Amino acid sequence: MEKPSEKCVTETSGHLYIISAPSGAGKTTLVRMLLEGDPNIHLSVSCTTRAPRKGEAYGREYCFTSEADFLERAGRGEFLEWAKVHKHYYGTSKSWIDIENGAGHDVLLEIDWQGARQVRKIFPDAIGIFILPPSIETLRERLIGRGTDTESEIGLRIEAARDEMRHVGEFDYVIINADLPRAFREISTIIDASRLQYATQRQRHARLFSALL
Repeated sequence: MEKPSEKCVTETSGHLYIISAPSGAGKTTLVRMLLEGDPNIHLSVSCTTRAPRKGEAYGREYCFTSEADFLERAGRGEFLEWAKVHKHYYGTSKSWIDIENGAGHDVLLEIDWQGARQVRKIFPDAIGIFILPPSIETLRERLIGRGTDTESEIGLRIEAARDEMRHVGEFDYVIINADLPRAFREISTIIDASRLQYATQRQRHARLFSALL
């Protein structure tokens, strides 16, 4: 399916997509496939107070900053959503999203349901997509297949997943990731359809609409 090129984008606002899923549902793989196949989707880079790990670069994995700077920016309301996780702060920059959307780029956020709820208070038109596993058994098998967690840790992840999945009704679209190629086609279809909405087409092709109408 042909994707709109950046050349046809005028001064307009892009879409904001929120993708959430429990650990093991396949979110990371689907997001990577989307980014590789569509240059007009930009992944939001979160700010964090943790130190860079080996191979990480500023502005690619995260925007690294000090705790004092982070809390000062949080106090000024610069973050769409933020939280403290394992002694470190993480937050989504509102100004970065405004700049990207203003340039006509679509922005994708990988956040949990709590972050999604915060974001939609500011961006009520954000498009929420929730990815579900086909079963708890499949979810457990995927977590075991990673080889990174103990049996007790996997049990905790399963319980956390159950809690996250109870909030699936807060999202606009649901993809059941039983088959990766099919799940990718479905998430791509959601994005393509949102770009074909009348308001979006009229904004992104303002000159054409003016000439035709």
